[in-house]
Amino acid sequence: MSTPVTAAAVNELRKRTDQPMMDCKSALVEASGDMDKAIQILRERNSKVSVKRSMNETAEGRIAIQIDEATKTAAILDMRCESPPTAKNVQFIALANDIAKQIAVKDPKNVEELLTQPFVGGTGTVTERINEVIGLIRENMKPHRFTRLAGGLFGEYVHHDGSAGALIQVQGKDTADAAMLRDLCAHVVALNPQYIRIADVPAEIVTAEKAIMQQQIDADPKNAGKPANILEKIVEGKVRTWFGECVFLEQLVANQQKYDKKTVGQVLKAAGLELVKVVRLKIGEVTL
Repeated sequence: MSTPVTAAAVNELRKRTDQPMMDCKSALVEASGDMDKAIQILRERNSKVSVKRSMNETAEGRIAIQIDEATKTAAILDMRCESPPTAKNVQFIALANDIAKQIAVKDPKNVEELLTQPFVGGTGTVTERINEVIGLIRENMKPHRFTRLAGGLFGEYVHHDGSAGALIQVQGKDTADAAMLRDLCAHVVALNPQYIRIADVPAEIVTAEKAIMQQQIDADPKNAGKPANILEKIVEGKVRTWFGECVFLEQLVANQQKYDKKTVGQVLKAAGLELVKVVRLKIGEVTL
C-alpha cells in the first residue's frame, strides 16, 4: 500500500539527506512514499549521500556535566530554558551544574524523582532550587533528560556555548590522561558517530549496506569482467571504510595532527584503557 507523497515528506527527506528537492520527490514517488526505501534509493543513486541521525526541535538550554570523584560517578544533563540569553546566564549555568552534580551523587531514576529530592548543595528540594533561579531570571526552566554513569574513569567535554556535550566512561587503569579523554569527547560532539563498536551495528544494517555497495560496484564500468573474488574484496574494503566513518572506535581521532592518524580504538588501547560507555547530548536534537 502506497503512502501519498506530500510536500512535508519531501522536505523531511531533503533535511535528512541534503539532496535536491526534485531528487527527493522522485525517490519518494518510486518508493511509494516509504521514507526508508526512498533513502535507500537515493543512496543507490549517489554513494555520497549521508543520512542525518537526528531532527531538530525548538528548544533552548545547555548541557552540563559533573564528575564526582568521591562517589566515582558522573552525570550529563540536558537543562532547558526559554531563551538564548538565559542559556548563557551565569545563574542558569550554575543551576545546571548543581543539578548535574545532584544526579551524579543521588542517582534519581527519572526527572520526576530528581525534582523531589532534597538538594545536596543546600536546603529544600531540587524544585525549590530551580524556583530560586526562576524567580531571579523570570523565565521557565527544567531538567529535560540525563544519564548517570558509575564506576571506572570519566572524561567530559561541553562545547563552549553549552549546546552539546559528551561524557565517556573507560576502565583498565587507576588513572587516565584527562586531556586525551577530553579530546575523544570533543570528537564525539563534533562527529556524532552512529555506533560505538562494530558489534553494535545491526546485522541487517550491514547486509543492507553491502547490498548498496554491491549495486554501486556492479554499475561501475571499471569493474566489468573482474573476477568474483576481486569484487568481493572491493566490497570488504568499502565495508571497512564505512565502519571507519560511522563506528566510534574505528574512526580516526578528529585531532589528527595530535594523534597521528590513529583510530579512537588504537588511542585507547595504547593507553591501556577499555571503553565502557559514551553519552552525547545536544540541545534541540532528538535522536532518531
